[in-house]
Amino acid sequence: MKAIVAHAAKDIRIEEIAEERPGPGEVKIRLATGGICGSDLHYYNHGGFGTVRLKQPMILGHEVSGVISELGEGVSGLTLGQLVAVSPSRPCGQCRYCQLGLRNQCLNMRFYGSAMPFPHIQGAFRENLVADAIQCVPADGLTPGEAAMAEPLAVTLHATRRAGEMLGKRVLVTGCGPIGVLSIISARRAGAAQIVATDLSDFTLAMARTAGADLVINTKKEPDALEPYSQDKGTFDVLYECSGAAPALVAGIAALRPRGVIVQLGLGGDMSLPMMAITAKELDLRGSFRFHEEFAVGVDLMRAGLINVTPLITDTVKLDDAISAFEIASDRSRSMKAQISFSQV
Repeated sequence: MKAIVAHAAKDIRIEEIAEERPGPGEVKIRLATGGICGSDLHYYNHGGFGTVRLKQPMILGHEVSGVISELGEGVSGLTLGQLVAVSPSRPCGQCRYCQLGLRNQCLNMRFYGSAMPFPHIQGAFRENLVADAIQCVPADGLTPGEAAMAEPLAVTLHATRRAGEMLGKRVLVTGCGPIGVLSIISARRAGAAQIVATDLSDFTLAMARTAGADLVINTKKEPDALEPYSQDKGTFDVLYECSGAAPALVAGIAALRPRGVIVQLGLGGDMSLPMMAITAKELDLRGSFRFHEEFAVGVDLMRAGLINVTPLITDTVKLDDAISAFEIASDRSRSMKAQISFSQV
């Protein structure tokens, strides 16, 4: 079967790999759709991010959906031919963090398409995938493309939980890629009263507006546009920092009111922080990393019609043209979420 394998920066190949059979508690999935994530783009464009580098060939991908094609022994609750969203998160369930309920912090995490450990954890961009049944969330009623959006949606639902009480809050979102736009959707669903979004691209800001932002600001064209929100010690209650860029974080901190909450989602490497402002305004700085139980919640919200991710899916490319999808996804002037179609469902 075919798989999408990263060897180095700008060196991604469609290769033949061996198929697997499901064991007890596992299922085989005929992949339908895979979404290209920011981390996939880091591997494609730079060979990694921060200190995380490709050290061996690695199958990419962790935003996937597919159809159950084979059930392993003892599997129940899933049926042949059923569309499922596949969570890439596979914590061990045994380490101290799993036992504390912090499964996203698992010491033995096997997260699809991650070069953090070595040997690397191979990804899900392959025509047929064997997964634990517990990873599979029924996606009846959704399209394969929508089901594949469960992973990035779960990231922002987890971030929204980390932010705390959202009802009636004023929210600033910096960086309007897929995670930023989904953060807008998640914050609004949680009860945010006002949402302002910033970015350097008019295209992504238009998507942010469509997703529900009350005001969008192009900080490339208007670098001082957040200054009025910084008066009298700040305005916003919550900052979702989704760009991973230090200037966006610094400007966001200035616009937060005392005892506001910073939720850092963007992964752009280490940054220098204005610690005096954080200290003097008694700000809470909260990291947000991956997710666990939020994955199934996101699927349920989409199935119930409470969250619509379809407008974010701007491009769908066939597997044989998959490499072009990475170029499309890298162009923030025209693409929000590029997906690869692995099969017809």
